[in-house]
Amino acid sequence: MSLFITFEGGEGSGKSTALKKINELLIEKGYQTVLTREPGGTPISEEIRNVILDKKNTDMDRLTEALLYAASRRQHLVQKVWPALKEGKIVLCDRYLDSSLAYQGGARGIGIDKVLDINMFATEGTFPDMTLLFDIKPEIGLARIAANAGREVNRLDLEKMSFHEGVRKTFLELAERYPERYVVIDASKSPEEVLHDAMDAILAKLGK
Repeated sequence: MSLFITFEGGEGSGKSTALKKINELLIEKGYQTVLTREPGGTPISEEIRNVILDKKNTDMDRLTEALLYAASRRQHLVQKVWPALKEGKIVLCDRYLDSSLAYQGGARGIGIDKVLDINMFATEGTFPDMTLLFDIKPEIGLARIAANAGREVNRLDLEKMSFHEGVRKTFLELAERYPERYVVIDASKSPEEVLHDAMDAILAKLGK
């Protein structure tokens, strides 16, 4: 069965690590999966990602940022996500439009509905079947990043704490707005517990 599952959360929430392990577990169970990320996932989208996250581009206008994310998202859907879903695969995506709603709509102050309008045009109204929100206090997530010398530090990691608090607040508001597809995972737990909770939610969605 085709299923579009997105993994969301603030910086250092551990969602990317959980996503990779869940992908491995689903493959072991015989599912066909596609592991991808946003911004990026295709050559053109990755080039846009480089512009968005480059630490040199700190003077980027907030609307420019929102539009670049939407452009990258469109290309990613056309080239990777939609074809995979058409083939009946499970698409596991590290971030999707909810990140734009939280980061640009909420934390940047553009407005959730304004950013949603941009993305409805770009995605032709494509929402995930399921969204896992890895919820964690920003100070804990950013401390994890600081302790992980091997992790890429991008432009968003350099934002003030108030920005990251705004991201978390908006994600939780989105979970209330879209309860039919959101599952909130307590990402402050151990990696093993987080993986267990996330995998259980996905298997329940699959009817297993």
